[in-house]
Amino acid sequence: MKKVFLILIWSILMFAMNLISPDFKERISIEQVYFACGGKNISPELFWSNFPKETKSFAITMYDPDAPTDHGWWHWIVINIPINITHFPKNAGNPASKYFNLGFQTVNDYGEIGYGGPCPPPGPAHRYIITVYALDVEGFKINRDINPQVIAKIIKEHALDKASIMGYYQK
Repeated sequence: MKKVFLILIWSILMFAMNLISPDFKERISIEQVYFACGGKNISPELFWSNFPKETKSFAITMYDPDAPTDHGWWHWIVINIPINITHFPKNAGNPASKYFNLGFQTVNDYGEIGYGGPCPPPGPAHRYIITVYALDVEGFKINRDINPQVIAKIIKEHALDKASIMGYYQK
């Protein structure tokens, strides 16, 4: 029975979409933290695989559900990532990076385009969830300054599959 259960779990994991990062760990590095909190604001390197064959594009989000707002806090949203891109290099969320245009990066809740790292108020640790979505559309025609909540909702409506990783940070 145990062997059958392990085979079943392995089969699910083998075919499930996955996301890994060599530098986004359970405890988020000061390198990834937002400037105002003493960090370097460098987006993590990301790799994803095992997405549905119907996938037409990808999107990336980084979200803090623990932010003291009625909607959480959107730290990073990237859309219109072509299906041949399955790797975002470190610091690709920086508008000055040569990798910035691997996808279409929109405004975050800081009001800036691209990646905005963790910077929670004092108190308990916040969760930061990076998700890569496999989408059923090739992309969206939108302005970069679209409200992050709106584009996040649109992304979820077009998701075929997704994979997430989570880290924690507190001041």
